Amino acid sequence: MQNTPRLAAVDLGSNSFRLEIGRIEHGQFYRTEYLKETVRQGNGLDDNRNLTPAAMQRGWDCLARFGERLAGFSEAEVCAVATQTLREARNRDEFLAIGTEKLGFPIDVISGREEARLIYQGVAQALPSTQERRLVIDIGGRSTEIILGHGREPLQMESYRVGSIAWSMRYFGDNQFTKRSFQMAEIAAKAVLDEALSLYSPDQWDVAYGSAGTVNAVVDVLVAAGWPAGSVTRPGLDWLQDKLLAAQSTDRLRLAGMRDDRKPIIGGGLSVLRALFDLLGIERLEQATGGLRHGLLQDMLGSGQQHTDLRDHSVERLAAKFGADPVHGRRVGQIANALYRQLNNATVDERVSRKLTWAAQLHEIGSHVSHSDYHKHGAYILDNTDAMGFALTELHKLSLLVLGHRGKLRKLEADFEDQLFIQQLLVLRLAVVLCHARRDPDVTGISLHQDPKNVRQFVLHFNSDWARLYPQSAYLLNEECVAWQKTPWSLRVVEN
Repeated sequence: MQNTPRLAAVDLGSNSFRLEIGRIEHGQFYRTEYLKETVRQGNGLDDNRNLTPAAMQRGWDCLARFGERLAGFSEAEVCAVATQTLREARNRDEFLAIGTEKLGFPIDVISGREEARLIYQGVAQALPSTQERRLVIDIGGRSTEIILGHGREPLQMESYRVGSIAWSMRYFGDNQFTKRSFQMAEIAAKAVLDEALSLYSPDQWDVAYGSAGTVNAVVDVLVAAGWPAGSVTRPGLDWLQDKLLAAQSTDRLRLAGMRDDRKPIIGGGLSVLRALFDLLGIERLEQATGGLRHGLLQDMLGSGQQHTDLRDHSVERLAAKFGADPVHGRRVGQIANALYRQLNNATVDERVSRKLTWAAQLHEIGSHVSHSDYHKHGAYILDNTDAMGFALTELHKLSLLVLGHRGKLRKLEADFEDQLFIQQLLVLRLAVVLCHARRDPDVTGISLHQDPKNVRQFVLHFNSDWARLYPQSAYLLNEECVAWQKTPWSLRVVEN
């Protein structure tokens, strides 16, 4: 990606959507344009955790405007991610389908820990390259990320479901500021964040940094009132809370430096920030200029290989954690990729090959839970894990491959019109069959292609001598034909 002259990052936060565009010179990113819209999707989740039609429309309208500005960009030049609100939304697929169309580029929903990793990376790139131990805090609309790092390396990352919008709706829903509401909001925030005390105690970091909306809003108000620029202290937080209590309501709140769009959520954000100061023993929080979108740009700019390596490491970690056999995983992956190359005339997208390799490495992780229906356990693990470098959508695709690598295909809630996915699923299943004896299989004379007269039919050839030598494999391949009969696709085995 370093060869592209420009890059753009899109951050779909719970409070605001942001677009940052810049040019690349000598390996460095220089901002040329920054757009931000207060969409506030975080308060658009109903009691069933569905985005309301109004919340979805606000998001789509913003993405359409961003999409117009990104016209002419290639997919390699744009990265778009969504965070906590869309992690929670049950109808996120509906929003993402239209949102992707409006924006013109894929939108990845990332896990809380992946968000934390990107935040730290964005903060660290804007700081001097030192070996200080850093605590980074980012209070968003519906989640708070806390990261412990050493220099530019994040070491401990967590995401907590507490944020400025969520807490303002819950404890300041009537737009009134009272001592009781602040007290309850802080107690509740500490209850959620309490486990952070053992992970991020003061003896584990040298400097604390605050990133993004809430911290920036607090700093803006404090600076306008004459407090020192660039940091937040406990006396400053006390002063700000006193000002909110004196105003009594958002309608009567008049503070220099505070934007109108921040007033409805400042109560919740301030409560969470005060809770963090108490729990983690913070005396001074430095304002950080970097954040999530800057971390995205760093991944795109100079860390594309690092990002890939991170995903490889995450897969290896998961496979080791759940006791998957690495030798067998590599064996299945090699056979699956060989079959996939046959389907595509030896031309294979490296990204597709890598996903097949990952699926093969992970296809038996569910055996650690139970050997019965281990493919289902494996899929559940992938759908409910935080894997560094992966978007939730990527993990879900892997979970579908793991779920579908054996057994009936009707159980898959997958898009059977997606030819790429179907090809990946087929070759993974065939590779598992061919490797059933858990040794390197003899694949001499085996070939796979799609029928040119019927692209929905796959044809697998093997010779009769092979079938006599490996009768169990031949039997399982014929059983595989039966498995595909109840799908829009078919597999035909031809014995030469």
